[in-house]
Amino acid sequence: MKRFGFILSYSWKNLSRHRKRTLITASAIASGLALYLFMDAWLLGAEMDSQRNLRRYETSSARVYHQDNWEVWERLRLSNLIENPAQVVDTIENLGYTAAPRVSFQADVIVYENPYPTDGSMTIRAYGIDVAADNRVFSLANFVDEGRYPEAGEYGAVIGAGLARTLGAEVGFPLTLVTRTREGYYQTLDLVITGIVNTPNPIVNRANIYIPLEVIDQELQMAGAVTEIIIGISETENTQKAAQRIQAAISQNRPELQTYPWEEIAADFLALAATKSGGSSIMLFLVFIIAAVGISNTMLMAIFERVRELGTLRALGMRNRDIRLMFLLEAGGIGFIGSVVGLVFGSILIAFVTYIGVDFTALLGDMDIGYRINGIMYGTWHPQAMVTAFFVGIFMAALVAYLPTRRALKMGITDCLRDE
Repeated sequence: MKRFGFILSYSWKNLSRHRKRTLITASAIASGLALYLFMDAWLLGAEMDSQRNLRRYETSSARVYHQDNWEVWERLRLSNLIENPAQVVDTIENLGYTAAPRVSFQADVIVYENPYPTDGSMTIRAYGIDVAADNRVFSLANFVDEGRYPEAGEYGAVIGAGLARTLGAEVGFPLTLVTRTREGYYQTLDLVITGIVNTPNPIVNRANIYIPLEVIDQELQMAGAVTEIIIGISETENTQKAAQRIQAAISQNRPELQTYPWEEIAADFLALAATKSGGSSIMLFLVFIIAAVGISNTMLMAIFERVRELGTLRALGMRNRDIRLMFLLEAGGIGFIGSVVGLVFGSILIAFVTYIGVDFTALLGDMDIGYRINGIMYGTWHPQAMVTAFFVGIFMAALVAYLPTRRALKMGITDCLRDE
């Protein structure tokens, strides 16, 4: 015990004896650790915001589809529809959830110069919505920047803010949609833009149009059928278990229908997010490697400029394992200082990106970066990563000191004492 106390005291004195070297090495650890914590919090925050925005404005918590429509629902075909959707909506709402019928379809938007800046057309995704019920699930009406939500049965449309910028559209402009009816015939819809919606989800803003369900039912010959039913579930509840509960209730009378939680609907996004997270982890690991190289070089110099000191300690009877422990404790002390400083500065950076965020609106514009975030990126606190990084910083510093110490201890005592 006394021996260990002496080794610990000697290691601590070496830290204060070489203050500049200690500070330089500790700063390398602190910089790498702070950058790691900042990037981890930022990317995790972007992923969590994306999942919330995807669920709140794009996929809903769960959806009901005809089982034969699930594999092709993204193709927006008006086939394998849900007949008598009111019955299904009532079943879902009797379980305590909110639900709304929708018709999703693909259409070509055609605009003409005057009032638009120029003639043009583009393909968009359009939705026929029950104005009142849909707003209970998505609350899109709360994000209308200009104009208003259309009334039930009105030949009006709400379009995304990104789409409005692309078209040069304003509230009150006419809008022509060309699509196909349920029977496959071409149909033209002449609408008026009643509002422009700007949600936190850029995908919704970029290419979505919302039209009262009554208009779509009549013009597309839907005969009351819909393509899907969106469901709102509390974010504190497990959506997969809730979807199973809903499915059990629906299948009693409508076995052809299936309920899918948002995790299945957004499987491609979640897979992409996992891939990005893996790539980011590799980049962050490289930051630690760079810091480790700096620590290794510093410890290598520290050890080889003290070869005669090592020889003296060994000549006085100190065992090799005690000398090795002394240098490992010294390196661990540097790692501890660097980890504490890195944790402090990393926490400051995390606080900034969490509570203030970084606005990329001017840089990204309408660019699709995969995340469902609209301009401002926020981080989030990640205590597990902070604790892990703290101890990794200490362990890494001690680890990179092991090899140069082992190499120095291979020298004979007399060779150490003669070292210049």
